[in-house]
Amino acid sequence: MTDPATPQTARVWNYWLGGTDNFPADRALGDEIAQAFPLVVEIARATRSVLTRAVRHLVAEAGVRQFLDVGAGLPTADNTHEVAQSVAPECRVVYVDFDAHVQAHARRLLRGHPAGATDFVHADLRDPATILREAARTLDLDRPVAVILSGILAHLPSAAEARAAVRALMAPLPSGSHLVAIDGADTNPELNDVMRIWNQTADPPYEMRSPAEIRSYFDGLELLPPGLVDVTLWHPAGGPVPPLDNLIGVARKP
Repeated sequence: MTDPATPQTARVWNYWLGGTDNFPADRALGDEIAQAFPLVVEIARATRSVLTRAVRHLVAEAGVRQFLDVGAGLPTADNTHEVAQSVAPECRVVYVDFDAHVQAHARRLLRGHPAGATDFVHADLRDPATILREAARTLDLDRPVAVILSGILAHLPSAAEARAAVRALMAPLPSGSHLVAIDGADTNPELNDVMRIWNQTADPPYEMRSPAEIRSYFDGLELLPPGLVDVTLWHPAGGPVPPLDNLIGVARKP
């Protein structure tokens, strides 16, 4: 059930991205955090931008045709299936989220190119068996799949649990599958202070992690160039911009 009085990650993120699927409590927290740390809105936009670039790269350069987007959040511009199918219409995309508000809007994520397919699974990241079982209705799990975990692993209480979640999702997938993971690094004291405000109010909490902990998500996988970097540095579309302490890695399963 949706609780409009408690700020939720997906809705606050939607607000920062200029969306309308949010409530006054979400906007109030979003404004409080943006006032304390104005770059947070740029972080949201840069994260969406780099995810778009990563999906396009995987389709065009790595030949990926299947995506499992876990913790997808609310529909905005440049959703995964829209980006992937703009390059290869036959791409198949499954979105996963546990947020009831996201589930209510999931039908908007299912309007894809007729040559491909899109689906939505209501499941928790901590239940990988259900995720994979339900995703198999749309994806061929005997063929490579790109798993997207954008800003979701930090909602798990520890880096060990995050690593376990990655392993549980990636282990059954074949060679040639990919992992796209994005998470906030604990390298900016101001941002760390702001996230403490978040964790006092919003649900679920967000645990900032060290770059080494985030890098450990990719253990056993082959990081693609340029490696684990700030979202502003992964195949940037424009000129140099200041780092945002939000890291992305894209890796291939050997």
